[in-house]
Amino acid sequence: MSTKKLYGGIEAGGTKFVCVVASGPGQVVDEIRYTTTTPGDTLEKAIKFFQPFVTSGKLSAIGVGSFGPVDLNPESTTFGYITNTPKPGWSRTDVLGTLREALQVEIAFDMDVNTAALGEYLWGASKGSDPSLYLTIGTGIGGGYIVNGKPLVGLLNLEMGHVLLPHDLQADPFLGNCPFHSDCFEGLASGPAIERRMGIAGAMIPESDPFWGIETEYIASALMNYILTLSPKKIILGGGVMQREFLFPRVRWRVHELLNGYVASKVIVNNIEDYIVPPGLGGQSGSLGAIALAMQLESANNNPRN
Repeated sequence: MSTKKLYGGIEAGGTKFVCVVASGPGQVVDEIRYTTTTPGDTLEKAIKFFQPFVTSGKLSAIGVGSFGPVDLNPESTTFGYITNTPKPGWSRTDVLGTLREALQVEIAFDMDVNTAALGEYLWGASKGSDPSLYLTIGTGIGGGYIVNGKPLVGLLNLEMGHVLLPHDLQADPFLGNCPFHSDCFEGLASGPAIERRMGIAGAMIPESDPFWGIETEYIASALMNYILTLSPKKIILGGGVMQREFLFPRVRWRVHELLNGYVASKVIVNNIEDYIVPPGLGGQSGSLGAIALAMQLESANNNPRN
């Protein structure tokens, strides 16, 4: 009986790290989750987790999906680094180099939302939908856009959480939480922005609170922009904020209103509940996406002309 090849995956989040060894969905061999602290301690825990699998020759490759911003340019001297992040102590952290030096295996590196988008595209809610968009609304806000089966990276990795949205200061006098742009999408609608504005975590705010109308407006406005510029065939909304499931019908309805008949696609007009959806992989989008990233790296190495 053949044994399936194993891969490593790291969902390197600003709040927590998830490290897995797996051969695909439903085939997780081992997993750990722990709080993101200092770069040294956090990466050391990941190294210790994977070391036995590497030493025994069981791992073919490891994929890493990291919080950002990150440098994804292979020609850059800081490729694989977290760059100017608001996460204290993590700016200019060489994530990729640290892991490579310690583990001595092939490692693929990308932004966390890109790996989550890839996992959902291969195995989750956007399977077969190309192009597709995965947006996480939680500790931060970010988006991964899959086109031709791979995450889109251009001059920079995409920073969808930092787009500017209409901000009615009378309806929402909160000035924003982003240290770089104040009232960008992330600065207005992320989990920390909600808590700073309201004084309590979003999970504790009653469904009936008028604030959710404000949150819905920001999310729907951003989605309208992404629909009109990127034209994804499927939009997945993940992250802690979107665990308040009542937001989904509200966001869908408001997107429909904002588009105001300009987009005539039946997918949006008649079936928007199947167009804007939660992750199919649940809380495993990021970690399984990192496994998919490792698989793609191995495939590319074995087929260098592809």
